[in-house]
Amino acid sequence: MAEGLPPGFEAQIAAYLDYLRAQRRASAHTLSNYRRDLNRLVELAGGRGPETVTTAQIRGFAGRLHAGGLAPRSVARALSAWRGFFRWRVRQHGAALNPVEGIRPPKAARPLPKSLGPDAVGALLDAPVENDLDVRDRAMFELLYSSGLRLAELLALDLDARLDLAAGEATVTGKRGKTRIVPIGRAALEALAAWLPLRATLVAADEPALFVTRTGTRLSQGAVRSRLDRWVLRHGGGTHVHPHMLRHSFASHVLQSSGDLRAVQEMLGHASIQSTQVYTHLDFQHLAKVYDQAHPRAKKRS
Repeated sequence: MAEGLPPGFEAQIAAYLDYLRAQRRASAHTLSNYRRDLNRLVELAGGRGPETVTTAQIRGFAGRLHAGGLAPRSVARALSAWRGFFRWRVRQHGAALNPVEGIRPPKAARPLPKSLGPDAVGALLDAPVENDLDVRDRAMFELLYSSGLRLAELLALDLDARLDLAAGEATVTGKRGKTRIVPIGRAALEALAAWLPLRATLVAADEPALFVTRTGTRLSQGAVRSRLDRWVLRHGGGTHVHPHMLRHSFASHVLQSSGDLRAVQEMLGHASIQSTQVYTHLDFQHLAKVYDQAHPRAKKRS
């Protein structure tokens, strides 16, 4: 036994909790959590002392907690408590080993992105406009959804050769300076056609931004979020919608219709296919392969 350590697992845990309380000024809530997780360790050790616990056993204990239904975050918290206990034994009392070092908790499931259904998006974007700024806002929201843009990508768009409305596409710069060409659907092109004459009456001299404020300067991200909140309050039926949700909706709807994960990855500008795979929880309808066939607001009118 390391010098100064009381005999027995429970006694050492009590001494460690006293150390946290007196030296680290841990709160009662923290101490309660640590006590629960350390008691789990005592039960899993099955009568063995802490000096006998190995890294392989700790890994097995964590696996048993996870298999028993404990959430990944709770397993991670237990491992953190165990790591702190064994670190205390090593640093404060000269114990030879911290068997928890280097053990990673199970990965928590990635939360699925929230998106709107096609009908909900249609109802939102087809809502009537009341003034010039509404015309601008509709064009922004249509473009976010039509092309799966990030908000920063939308606001970086200029009225220049990178925005080719005749071809129905735009070149955008995404994360890490990576450029990609995105399609612009029919509804977004119509909304832009309505906005551009109004932009010409507002834009400040030498301002290249596609979307500008009432004073003619480039919009900020906060302004777009605020305008979308206002739009949803008027037309969205109480559902909270943020700009990235329109991007998620774009990805979900195109993937639902086409099942073409690689195409969606390219349109979203994801560096890794794993980032796009989060959308594969959907039931694919396998209706089409390309954007013009898949995107609900890109289809040609008959």
